[in-house]
Amino acid sequence: MKVVRTINEVRNARKLLPGLLGLVPTMGFLHDGHLSLVKRARQECESVVASIYVNPTQFGPNEDFAAYPRDIERDLTLLNATGVDLVWVPGEEDMYPDGYQTYVNVEEVTKVFEGAMRPTHFRGVTTIVAKLFNVIQPEKAYFGQKDAQQVEVIRQMISDLNFNLEMVVCPIVRESDGLALSSRNTYLEIEQRKAAVVLSRALRIARKLFQSGERSAQKIRRVMEDEFSKVELARVQYISVADPKLLTELDEISTAALVSMAVYFGKTRLIDNTILGKLDPTLD
Repeated sequence: MKVVRTINEVRNARKLLPGLLGLVPTMGFLHDGHLSLVKRARQECESVVASIYVNPTQFGPNEDFAAYPRDIERDLTLLNATGVDLVWVPGEEDMYPDGYQTYVNVEEVTKVFEGAMRPTHFRGVTTIVAKLFNVIQPEKAYFGQKDAQQVEVIRQMISDLNFNLEMVVCPIVRESDGLALSSRNTYLEIEQRKAAVVLSRALRIARKLFQSGERSAQKIRRVMEDEFSKVELARVQYISVADPKLLTELDEISTAALVSMAVYFGKTRLIDNTILGKLDPTLD
């Protein structure tokens, strides 16, 4: 496994990689969710590139950029064991040099949920992902379903800007008790960690309602709200039942719906989701 730092280094190394190339973008502090993306890329591609970069432009002024967990040596050990060919660990001088002023904005699908709560977040996400695509030139790029809105935002960007690649979305990976893996789980205190399983429990309740024939989005939201109200340590920021592509809120579910939420446990903000109308092996 080769580790590179600069844009010139990664471009030169990329020229030597054979066949179909898959990219796994990460912010590091890797867990089994990240590694599931690498393993999928390894199965489908002759060459695999991963990036590790905690992107400052997707953090708001009062968010946890400085405190975001980092362990580059551990990350590199895990990536090497999983079969990555090339890892790009860029520095600020390459990503945002002095005088930098160009950003990528996706419009409608960024106005709700995470975009509404974190107004500059997706501008940072789409800008950094576009830069990764431009430098690495992958044929496939791998993302996790846990960041459901991010998936749709990047899918829109790929289509609108005519990136010549395939986006592959991989299932959420969960702990044995149902909590979705996240680097931010490390922030949780013991009692908060116990309480956080309400996220997946509420999603399972929503799926059971849908599978039993319930199609009222309002009722599904209300039942989920009731479940969260039973957990003192949970503070709901939003619960959404929306069109999976447009991300507009639904009154009635016709064929499918994205159920998503953001919930605080103390100062730690966690997100989770499932798509009703599609198989979700992480919950079913």
